[in-house]
Parts: sequence; structure tokens; C-alpha cells
Amino acid sequence: MSTLRNRSARNTVAIGDRAITIDELVAIARHGAAVKLGTAAKRRMKAARAVVDRLAAGDKPIYGLNTGLGAGVDTKLSPAEMSAFQARVLVARSVGIGPRLSTDEVRALMAARLIGLAQGAAGISPALAERIVAMLNRGVHPAVPSIASVGESDLAPCSHAMLPLIGSGEAEFDGKMMKGVDAMRRAGIELVALGPKDGIALVSANAASLGLGALALRDAAIVLQAQRAAMALSLEGFRGHLDPFDPRLAQLRPAPGQADAAAAIMALLKGSALLKPGAARRVQDPLSFRCFPSVHGAALAALASARAVLEQELNSGSDNPAVLADHGGMVMTGNFDITALVLEFERLGQALAQTAILAAQRVAKMQSPALSDLPRFLSPRGAMHAGLAGLTKVSAALESDIRHLAQPCCLLVLPTADGIEDYATMAPRVVAKTRTIVDKLAMITGMELIVAAQAVDLRKVAKLGVGARRAYAWVRRLSKMVDEDRSLSAEIEAVGAAILKGELTTALYPSSRPSRAARRLTQT
Repeated sequence: MSTLRNRSARNTVAIGDRAITIDELVAIARHGAAVKLGTAAKRRMKAARAVVDRLAAGDKPIYGLNTGLGAGVDTKLSPAEMSAFQARVLVARSVGIGPRLSTDEVRALMAARLIGLAQGAAGISPALAERIVAMLNRGVHPAVPSIASVGESDLAPCSHAMLPLIGSGEAEFDGKMMKGVDAMRRAGIELVALGPKDGIALVSANAASLGLGALALRDAAIVLQAQRAAMALSLEGFRGHLDPFDPRLAQLRPAPGQADAAAAIMALLKGSALLKPGAARRVQDPLSFRCFPSVHGAALAALASARAVLEQELNSGSDNPAVLADHGGMVMTGNFDITALVLEFERLGQALAQTAILAAQRVAKMQSPALSDLPRFLSPRGAMHAGLAGLTKVSAALESDIRHLAQPCCLLVLPTADGIEDYATMAPRVVAKTRTIVDKLAMITGMELIVAAQAVDLRKVAKLGVGARRAYAWVRRLSKMVDEDRSLSAEIEAVGAAILKGELTTALYPSSRPSRAARRLTQT
């Protein structure tokens, strides 16, 4: 598991008094931001818990309170069985397999569930919610396998994440993996017994999909920003035509995101010699250059839409049954279904795939003498040297993987729970494949930066745009110009990893905050 970054910078996020943003969740997950329950959240949770306690003492059958779960809904629980059953909810559903989630991902899951609990629909014991707060603040990170959920509530991942609350499972604490009960003890967090509905309240949520989805969206925004820098540098190295980035074109056809994408490129090229009349080599460039505004704009629009839906889900009550404290009752729901979010992630994956196709094409086009007027494979040593030829194969392989991952996986599912649960979104798998698309796209983007920088060197560009110049200097710190042939594997991976860490973003805006437009593009 990874360790928290910038853990000393612990700004506190108050949960439950207002909507929590993706950026705040990322701060909790990755940067050690502390959390606390807001006053309004505590009030809602207390009122909802009073409803649960009152109904638990009655005879009316209520799903998950005094009945079994799933196909076991026809099984009535006696008052004496309720608390023991809630503990079994966690244990019996801890069936995950596969690689464990990283520390960042576990924290994102836990924070997402805490945000959901704070809405008040879960009816959880307030003391349990405070224990989750303590786990996040003191660094108790449960071991959570990555495979098990089909997306109609992430039962298995949430169960694994909450096992330490009952002194079970495993958890990382102070950099060491240990039994959950030992991690809680060493962190000074006292265990509390589960009461009626507590078990189902902890796990009946899509916290894994939402938490990991938030991280994926944040990184997608960072990679798309890097793509814009790569496009600007490619135009410099290719001596491309800037007509397709003219803002008047978006007025003729206001396609989603097109104006923003074109404006971002022109901002990165501010001060470039390419802006002078007659600077472009060709009357018209290949589509992989010319169609960047519309294709990248579509990805920006897809990302913004996915972000809006995820933040709505994150700050909503998805519990089944839901406690309606104002009405003094509990209602069976389908609020755990996140089909809308899954469709947004499928759309985003396909939009990112389109940008990957164009980027891989540019990596190849810049190495073609017929199109670039530069040496084949951008080698200054001539045809007997490979130059950057290998990057076309690597980018093609990654682009093929991305296209495969972009195919929908939410359209066919097997029924579970004895046929009662006969529909599922496959949300965790959709989020996971989108996450992989983002990671692979970062590598392709890194390769485009390397290729574009090589083209700039060979063309001896006299004056780069301010953003392109910063992108050039940044990539050259990680990958020097290729003169004699050498292995580029480590450099490709280093550039791709640094993009995901946001290092290029810092390089593009070294001494001041980004412009309002640039901040908005990064946030979306």
C-alpha cells in the first residue's frame, strides 16, 4: 500500500454541513486532510437513529432491520438476533479477492461512506460514524481487496473496509499491516458494539465506486491538461497550422468543449513564433492535429458531466432502507442504483479513447519525413538509427488497450441473490477500467511530449509559446534529446508517472495561480 503524501498539511474537512467536492475528497484521500462531522450531520444522524431504535422495538417487518438481506428478506429476526446479525452482515460479505486497494483508494472509500452516512438516511449509530472519523484521522487503513462488487451497493469492499470497527479483518497502521483489532488498539480507537441496522448502514452503499471514481476523475483532469500541453508543443515541433484553433470557429459550431479546448491551446502558445503570418508549413494539417479542439472538447464535456453526477451521488442518501427522520419512518428504496453515474463513466472512457487515437497518430505523424519535413523517426543520425521509432509501437499498443477498455461492460450481468438481485450496474468494474484508461493515456501523452520536444530540437524553433516552453523544459528534465540510440523505457514511464502526480501542472504554472480558465479546465 502507498503512503500518504503531504501528510503534514492537514486541513480539516467538515462533513455533512454542505456538499463535499471531489477536490476535498482527494485532499482527504491523498494529502491527509483531517475530517470531522459537522453540526448539521450530527443532528441528522441523531434524529435518524431515534427512528431506527423505535422501529427496532416494533413488529413491522423492515428490510435489514428485523429481516435478512437479499433473498433472506423472508427471514424474520427476533430482537435478540438483531445486533449479532448486523456483525454477520460485515463478516459474511467480506468475500473480496484480488489486489488490495492502495491507501489512497481505501481512504477515498472510507471518506465517501462517511459523507453518505452524514446525510442521515442510514440511521447509523453516531458513535460508529465517529469511529470512522477517527480511523481516517489516525491513519487506520483497512485491507480491501479490489474485486467482488457488481455495483448495486459495493457490499464486499465496504465490508472489508469496516471490519476493524468490530475488531476483525486486517488494517495498515503506521506503515505496517496487522490484525484490525490491533490497529484500532494501537491507534487508540475504542470498539463499539453494532446495534440494529448498523451493519447494513456501513456497507449498503457505492462508496468504493464513488471514492475511486473521484480519484479517477481528478487524474483524468490532470492528464487532459497534460494533453493540451503536449498538443501545443506538437504544434511547435510540427510547425502546424493554427486556423483550427480560431475562436470564431466555435461560434460557427458551438460543439461541447470546443471553445475551451481551442482557447487553452492558444493560451499555451502565447508569444510563439507560430502565431506570425505564414509560420505554418502546410495549408492544412492531418486530422489528428486539426480536430483536436472538437475531440478534446468532447472529453472535457464528458469529464465535467461525470464530475457533476459523481458529486451529486457523493452527497446523497443511497441507503436501503432509507430513514426519513422527518416522517418518523423507513422506506425501502432503489437509491443505491447508480446507472446514471456508470453511463457517465462509460462515456468518459470512450471520450478519452478518442483523444488517445489522435495522440498516437500525432506521435507517428511527427516521425514521418513526408509530413513533418524532419528526419525519419526524428533521428539526427540518419536512417541507420532508430531514433524515436519505438515510441510509435508503444503508443499503438497502449491506444489499442484503451479502445478495448472503452467498450461498455455494464450491459450484461448475471443475476445474484437467488435471482432477487437481477440487475446490476457493474460500477466498480466501469470505474476500474476508466482508471486504467487514464493511466495508459498518461503514458501516451508523455510519449507525445517526448516526440514533440525532439521535433522542436531538430527544427531549432527560435521562440516557443510561454506554455509550450515550460512544457518543453519540464519534459527535458526527465528525458534528454535522443542523439545516439538508447533505451527509452524508463524515461517513458517516468514522464507518464510525473504527469499523473501533477508535476507538469506545477511546471506550467510555476510562480502564480493558473488563470481562472485554466483552473476551471483542471477542475472539470
